[in-house]
Amino acid sequence: MQLVHGILIAYIVLSALAVLLYMPRMVGFFCAFKKPPYRKAEQKRKIGIVVPARNESAVIGDLFGSIRRQDYDGPFDVNVIVKDANDPTIRLAQEMGARVLVVPEQTCKGDVLDAFFHALTPEELASYDAFVIVDADGVLAPSYVRELNNALEWEEYDIFLTRKYMKNCFGDKSKRTVFSNNSALTWAMLDDLGNRWRIQKDIPLALTGQGMMVRRRLIETIGGWPYRSLTEDYELRLDSLLKGFKSFYYPYAVLYTEEAISHRDTYNRRLRWLTGYAQCDDKYKKRILEQAKQRGKMSKAELECLYGVYPLAMFAAVSILTILAGGIISMVFAFQRAWLPCVKAATVLVGIPFGVLYVLLFTYSALAMIASREAFTVLSRGEIAATLLFSPFFLLEYLPIYLQSRIRARRQNRLAWEQSERQHYDGAADKATKASETPKTEKPPEQDDISA
Repeated sequence: MQLVHGILIAYIVLSALAVLLYMPRMVGFFCAFKKPPYRKAEQKRKIGIVVPARNESAVIGDLFGSIRRQDYDGPFDVNVIVKDANDPTIRLAQEMGARVLVVPEQTCKGDVLDAFFHALTPEELASYDAFVIVDADGVLAPSYVRELNNALEWEEYDIFLTRKYMKNCFGDKSKRTVFSNNSALTWAMLDDLGNRWRIQKDIPLALTGQGMMVRRRLIETIGGWPYRSLTEDYELRLDSLLKGFKSFYYPYAVLYTEEAISHRDTYNRRLRWLTGYAQCDDKYKKRILEQAKQRGKMSKAELECLYGVYPLAMFAAVSILTILAGGIISMVFAFQRAWLPCVKAATVLVGIPFGVLYVLLFTYSALAMIASREAFTVLSRGEIAATLLFSPFFLLEYLPIYLQSRIRARRQNRLAWEQSERQHYDGAADKATKASETPKTEKPPEQDDISA
C-alpha cells in the first residue's frame, strides 16, 4: 500500500499546485456577476454586416429576416460572400438589397473575408466605421446593430465580441441535445467567465469569429484579412499581442447561433478548433516570446494567452493519470485476490480523483450557466440537469481532442472546412424579436454611461 499512498500524495501536491496557479483566474469568475458597462452612442456610424455564405441558402433566410427587423436607423448594409455563382443564396441576398461577392477559390473563412475587404475600393472602405462578421445560420436580435453602434463609443477598442445565445431554443426539444446545450454553454464559459475578467486585466479576449466586430482602422492596419488558419479568430488574438489591438466584450448586442446536435459534429468542430490553435501556436508563439525577450519580461497578457490554460490542463492530466494508475493497481490486487487492498486502491486512486475532478467541472459549468442564465431560460429543469451532469464529460473530451489535434498539426493534416448539419426553424426571426421583448436578467441600463 506504500505505492498507493505515494501516488495519492503526489496527486494531492500536484493538484494543489495547479489550483494555486489557477487561483487568479478562479477569482476572475466573479467578474461575470458584475453589471457590464453600457453607453449610448452619440453618433450613428456606418456598419457593414459581412456574411460568409457557402451553400447556406437553406438557412440564411432566417438571418435575412432578422436583419430586416433591425431597429437601427443609422447606415448599415449587408455583404454576402458565396463560392458558387449558381448558389441560390445570391437571389435571396439580392432580393434584400445585399452586396454579393462570388469567391470560387475559397478554402477557409480567411479567404472569404480577405476577398471581401480587397473587393472594396479605398473610398468604399473609408465610408465604413466597422464591420461585423455573422455566420449564415445566425439570427440577430432586433437591437443588434443599434447596440453595435453603442459599443463603438469605446474608442480605445479595435475588436468587439457580442453575446451568443442558442438558436436551437427556437425549435422543439428535438433541436436540443446535451451536446448542443453544452456547446452553447461553451460561449458562457469563454465570454462571461473568461472575457469579462480579461477586459479588467487588459488582456486580448478569447475571440470567436461569429458575432465579432472590427473597426475599419484594424482592417487598414493589417491590409485586409491575412489570417488563413482553421481558427482565424484565435490567430487574430495572438496577432493582437504583436500589434497592440485591444478587444472588448459587449453582451448587450445579442445574436443566436445554431449549435450542432450530434456528438460527431460537436467533436469534429472542437477538433477543428484545437487543430487551428496548434497551427497558430506554431506560427506566433516564437514571435511573441521574442517580443517579450526584447522587452526583458513577459507581460500578463502574453502569459495568459500562451499559458493560461496550463494549470487547468495540469490538474486534469494529473487526475487522469492517477485514475489510470489506480485502475491498474486495483486490477493487480484483484488478480492476487487481495480484495481489501483492491477496494482501497480503487477508492483512493480512482474514486477520489474522479469525484474531485467531476465536482469541480460541474461547478464550473454551473457557474457559467448562472452567469448567462437568460440564455438557457427555454430549457426545462430536466434539460438543465442533464446538461450540467453531462458537462464534465463534455469538457474532459477535450483531452483526447487536444492530443489528436496536435498530431494532425504536426503532420500538417488540415481538416476540411466542413459544414455542420443544419436544422430548420419555423419563424426564427419572429421568435428572436419576441425573445427580445421578454424580460431578461441583463438589460441595458437607463443611464447614458456606466463605467467599467
